[in-house]
Amino acid sequence: MSTPTTVTCATCGTSLTRTKRSRTSQPRARYCSNACRQRSYRLRHRSGGVDAGLGSELLTQLSSFVGRADELVELTRLLHEVRLLTLTGPAGVGKSRLASEVAGQEARGRRSDVSVVRLGAVRDAGTVRRRILDTLGDEPDGSAATAPDRLLVLDDCDHVLYTCGTLLTELFPGRPRLRVLATSREPLCLPGESVFSVTGLALGDPESVDPLADGLRSDAVSLFMDRARAVAPDFRLSRDNAADVAEICARLDGLPLPIEMAARLVRVFPPAEIRSRLHDRLALLTNGWRLADDRHQSLRAALEWGYALLNPVEQALLRRLSVLPGGFGPDAAAAVTADVPGAAVALPELLVALEAKSLITPLAGTGVGTARFRMLESTLCFGQERLVAEGEDTATYERLTAWLTTMSLPFRDEAVVPVAALDRLAEERVNLAHAVRHLAAGSDERQLLLAGALAAVEGARGRSAEVAGLVVHALERTTPDSMYRAVALEATALAVRDSEPDGAARRIDRAVREERRQGRSPLLGRLLLVRGILRQMRDERRASVDDLEEALEIGLRSHHGTLVALSLGALARHRLESGDPSGAERELERALPVLRDGVAPQWLSPVLSTAGSLALEKGDAHRAEEYFAEALRCRAYHHADAVRALEGLALVAVRGYRFDRGVRLLGVAERVRGGGFEGSGWWRQRVRQARETALRALPVGRAESWLEAGRAMPWRQALGLALGGESVEPRGRGAAHPLSKRERDVAALIVEGLTNRQIAARIHVSVRTVETHIRHIRTTLGLRSRAHIAAWVAQRQADAPEVSAPAPSASSAAVLRRLSDPREKLRGVGVGGGVVRPELRGA
Repeated sequence: MSTPTTVTCATCGTSLTRTKRSRTSQPRARYCSNACRQRSYRLRHRSGGVDAGLGSELLTQLSSFVGRADELVELTRLLHEVRLLTLTGPAGVGKSRLASEVAGQEARGRRSDVSVVRLGAVRDAGTVRRRILDTLGDEPDGSAATAPDRLLVLDDCDHVLYTCGTLLTELFPGRPRLRVLATSREPLCLPGESVFSVTGLALGDPESVDPLADGLRSDAVSLFMDRARAVAPDFRLSRDNAADVAEICARLDGLPLPIEMAARLVRVFPPAEIRSRLHDRLALLTNGWRLADDRHQSLRAALEWGYALLNPVEQALLRRLSVLPGGFGPDAAAAVTADVPGAAVALPELLVALEAKSLITPLAGTGVGTARFRMLESTLCFGQERLVAEGEDTATYERLTAWLTTMSLPFRDEAVVPVAALDRLAEERVNLAHAVRHLAAGSDERQLLLAGALAAVEGARGRSAEVAGLVVHALERTTPDSMYRAVALEATALAVRDSEPDGAARRIDRAVREERRQGRSPLLGRLLLVRGILRQMRDERRASVDDLEEALEIGLRSHHGTLVALSLGALARHRLESGDPSGAERELERALPVLRDGVAPQWLSPVLSTAGSLALEKGDAHRAEEYFAEALRCRAYHHADAVRALEGLALVAVRGYRFDRGVRLLGVAERVRGGGFEGSGWWRQRVRQARETALRALPVGRAESWLEAGRAMPWRQALGLALGGESVEPRGRGAAHPLSKRERDVAALIVEGLTNRQIAARIHVSVRTVETHIRHIRTTLGLRSRAHIAAWVAQRQADAPEVSAPAPSASSAAVLRRLSDPREKLRGVGVGGGVVRPELRGA
């Protein structure tokens, strides 16, 4: 027998009377009239479909939801496969908003009854339990087949993880239709939990040739523009501000919360000024929504919320890791936390804890055998602020400097820096630059060594000129008798060898003089080798040979095989250009096996070019082409160092009567050389002869067209041409495309920027079918987002051979993007296969 009980209208609160239901039935909202029922329906629809009658807080969203289309599809799938799904991620990444959208989709589709409990302002365990139980009701779900599924959203569980975990462990067995979607900066760590890591919105390519077109495809830029136009309706993305907007989004790591705050500043500051002020972002980004939670009122408040949840050792670790903006491994973390009690023993556990709390991120595919992590830039800024506030900055930077100095000592103590040491420093190049800039205010002589090491690392990447100013500043700030001075002088000479050949000569002369005063050290051997090569470039033959022979003598006396091989390789060039090909061949036969066994690519490439030149002189065009191609692969993405190999391939093409290919390669080489050193007179004469031969062999109009096409050719396409990746014939039918015809159609429409609904209308299918196709495309190609799919399609288009015209497709080249995840890297044309390594034949 049921007993009457008093309830109220779910909309207006008018008292009603109804009978109590059995314990197996679901509580339902009641209304006093159809008007209240309709009003409740409209309210639920505007709030994303969340049931207001279940005692939960409404997720009414007054702003638009931008991006995350792929995440929504994936989360919807996961939500129906697991009972507990936790969205994790750093502060401001949009976990709550994404959960709201997922819950709204569930409610609108009437797949589940949705309830939401926000726990951000609740700290008492009893209050947490009471809120959740009041929302769900005291009655279990039962096992009736007709009972609806129940989705419970627990928002902001960070500070009450144990309480939530305990309660859910009690609830799940008795409520078989209950599913939970939780948001937290770390997982609840319960059996059966599935964790979905929410990352920043998709960013554009920082090296895009068309920032405007690239920005229009970026979810982060789209969010910035949406929020900016809300406060400045006339604001538009243009070619003048696209690069600034993209940089703002990238500096903010694609995190929606700080991007929204930055966007609302356009009412006062133009994007360029916002960008310039991001070094002080914690003071700048303080304009959260007026009614938002306290931790969402500013970027600093959002970061302080998570920082307060750490234990003291974790806080100390976070502060010290903030001096490593280039990422870090366990060794770097151990170096900067050497003073933290207990940190050395518990370091792996501490790193795991910080990663679980979304404060550091593992870097996948670093190519090294140890783990490596990075910290978001905003977290770095906060950590550095706390480091200074705690008075720990001086000691921490001293430990960082000492660690990097020890790592850089091979530049002072070795004749040729081992590849392993150079690669290890390359991983720390951003941290090296950070340490050098920190030391720049003083006269610490270690900045000479660190700046020289940084210049060498960047020189291996073809970018030594970018850090030359740091080395010059270090030379000006330190005493002239420093033991590291020769390293810095060598670095500056190499940095300006193309732009200031006379200045480079003066600096390397000073380095040699200062090192001679120290005695015949291994470093002197390297300095003589470098000076000999620079003099060789200036056609100072006798002086160059003297330096190279002395370097060879030092290498033989110290049994340094690499120095000996490099000296022989440089001397082989002299012998070849002096009319002694047999002598050059003997030197190369001794040098190449040693150099191929582990020397840095920037040292190997010129020796391979010499071997190619020798083969060309002997009339072996096939062998010459192999050597020049290998030399180009060594320096494929360092344009200036690749000119000799490009010109060598052009000579091979002309001698093989492939004049159009030769002229285009000469055009590429002319653009890349850009008025720098043209090499020795011997080499210039051969390049001139090949150019004249090709131009005479082709019709005038066609020759000029091919030459101009080479000068305008994007570097990636030039590599394809030089390394055999381009064909004038259509691709064979047997080349299977990884996507089906329908998936290719969907991918092409994604490039056009269409939404799922627009794509569905265009190809006459349902939206759900489009979502399925996109999921299959991402799975097949190993990509993360729509932006990556668009980039992959654009790359395929750019790689396609051009049959109708010699000039490259500017529209395809404009949309090339470089992806950060190794699974998402675009294929380089003709690069990355096995390197051909032919040995020199005997005379």
